[in-house]
Amino acid sequence: MRPENQTSVSEFLLLGLPIRPGQQGVFFSLFLGMYLTTVLGNLLIILLIRLDSRLHTPMYFFLSHLAFSDISLSSVTVPKMLVNMQTRQQSISYMGCISQLYFFIIFVCLDNFLLAVMAYDRYVAICHPLHYIAMMREGLCVLLVSGSWMVASVHAFFHTLLLVRLSFCADITITHFFYDLTALLKLSCSDISLNMLVIFTEGGFIYLLSLGIVLGSYIRIGTIILRVPSTKRLLKAFSTCGSHLSVVSLYYGTLAAVYLFSSSWDSKHIIASVLYMVVTPMLNPFIYSLRNRDIKQALEMCVNRVKF
Repeated sequence: MRPENQTSVSEFLLLGLPIRPGQQGVFFSLFLGMYLTTVLGNLLIILLIRLDSRLHTPMYFFLSHLAFSDISLSSVTVPKMLVNMQTRQQSISYMGCISQLYFFIIFVCLDNFLLAVMAYDRYVAICHPLHYIAMMREGLCVLLVSGSWMVASVHAFFHTLLLVRLSFCADITITHFFYDLTALLKLSCSDISLNMLVIFTEGGFIYLLSLGIVLGSYIRIGTIILRVPSTKRLLKAFSTCGSHLSVVSLYYGTLAAVYLFSSSWDSKHIIASVLYMVVTPMLNPFIYSLRNRDIKQALEMCVNRVKF
């Protein structure tokens, strides 16, 4: 039990980014532009996949859900940050904080699962090309995405339920720009040992399982390719997996930087958090569009339809 006085909390104070008052307008415009790019870019990916029948494949089915998840993840955190920067009002209600934390956990977890599912899809496409259609049938794809949504929702509900049972101290200031679970736990006067145990066991298992699927899939892909190495096979594998591998590296790299390699509210933690919450969802559409011939062709067809 922490020594501070317990209180019935009705709101929290979110400090936001440590920006000087004279720089608020510049950073507001910057983050607003990045958020709009995230939303419009990912919506464009979803629209192209919906309109072009050539993109009605398992890989693009999963990509459309990843794009939706990225829009949702940014929309959970960035608009509130922008409002705080513009109005300089740092308070948020207790229920508002808990609600945003719940949806934040859902979409972070969903991104994690979808990247693992997409890695498995790439493994099947390269290692079992003749059986790809049979193995990645529509029913299995729907089941994998539905299962990802269900597990992510249960995971988020479980951690939120454990959080709301806690009492909070008189200090209700969150030294962050979004509602991170670990930041909220630091404010509690109650015993948080159960929360930390669940984070490291259940949460660790979920994320390590997904990371294991990703690593296992690419290790197997690399093994198959290197058995009979050729420039043609390497280029084909790169064209098939390059975009997904770039997104995976960006996702897990920034996630590790936030939760493993930075433990305090310092400049490294701020940069890593911004990369993870704002930059990564914005870059995903560019990675898939610039390095994907099918997306480029679908975009060109859509532009031609608009012109004529």
